[in-house]
Amino acid sequence: MRVEVRNLSLYQGQAKVLDDVSLSVDPGMVVGLIGPNGAGKTTLMRSVLGLIPFEGHSSLALLPERERARVAAWLPQEREIAWPVDVETLVALGRTPYLAAGRKLSETDRSAISRAIARMDLQGLTRRKSTELSGGEKARALIARVLAQETPVVMADEPIAGLDPAHQIAAMRVFKSVAAEDKVVMVSLHDLGLASRYCDRLILLSQGRIVADGPPHQVLTDARMRSVFGVGGHWSATPSGSLFHAIEAVGS
Repeated sequence: MRVEVRNLSLYQGQAKVLDDVSLSVDPGMVVGLIGPNGAGKTTLMRSVLGLIPFEGHSSLALLPERERARVAAWLPQEREIAWPVDVETLVALGRTPYLAAGRKLSETDRSAISRAIARMDLQGLTRRKSTELSGGEKARALIARVLAQETPVVMADEPIAGLDPAHQIAAMRVFKSVAAEDKVVMVSLHDLGLASRYCDRLILLSQGRIVADGPPHQVLTDARMRSVFGVGGHWSATPSGSLFHAIEAVGS
C-alpha cells in the first residue's frame, strides 16, 4: 500500500518542528530519512503514524488504531524492555494486533515469529531473558518483533544504532528483503554510507523541511552536505558498488 503525507506541520510551543512536509512512498523500496540531529526525522515518523497530533494529512494516521497496527509496524529509537521475558516471547509480541483477547498463538503466528527470529540471527538467544541482552542483541530482538508483525508498512527509527558493523549490514539487508516483498520500508539513519548503499531513495530533512528527495547520488552531493551537515561528501567506487563518505569540509 502507498503511504501518503500532505502538508504535514507540527508545532512544539511556538516552534515549528515540521514545516509543510509532503511525500508519498510506494511499496518495493527502502526509503531512508536522513538529516542532522533535531532535523525532525523522529517527529515526522511519529506524526505519519498518528502517534502525536499534527496539522495536515497522513494516510496511516487516518486508520483506526487496531487496523493501523495490522498495517504499520513501528520501531522507536528507545531500546527499553520493561519485562524480563525471553527473546521468543518478546518477538511474539509482534503478533498482538492479530490476537483476540485470550486467544493463543496460532501456527500462522508461530511461523511468523520463527521467520523473524531467523532473519535477525537470534536462534541461539530465544530462551535468554531479553533484559539480560547486550545493547546490540536488544536492538536485533526488537527489530525481530517488528518483523514478526508482518505488516505492509515498516517504519524504524535508527534501527541499526548500537549494532556492530556485521549486524548493521545484515539488518539493512533484511530491510531490503522486506521491501522486495512489495512492502513500504522507511528507516531513519545517521550512517550515510549504509544509507547510500541500501536505500533506494533518501529524504533529507533540515529544520523540519524536506530539502532533497531522490536517489542517493542525487541527494548526497558535496554542496548539500556542506549546507546541511557542515561537512563535505565524496562518492567512491568499490568492488561492491558506489559508496558515500562524509569528509572534512576543507576550505569551508
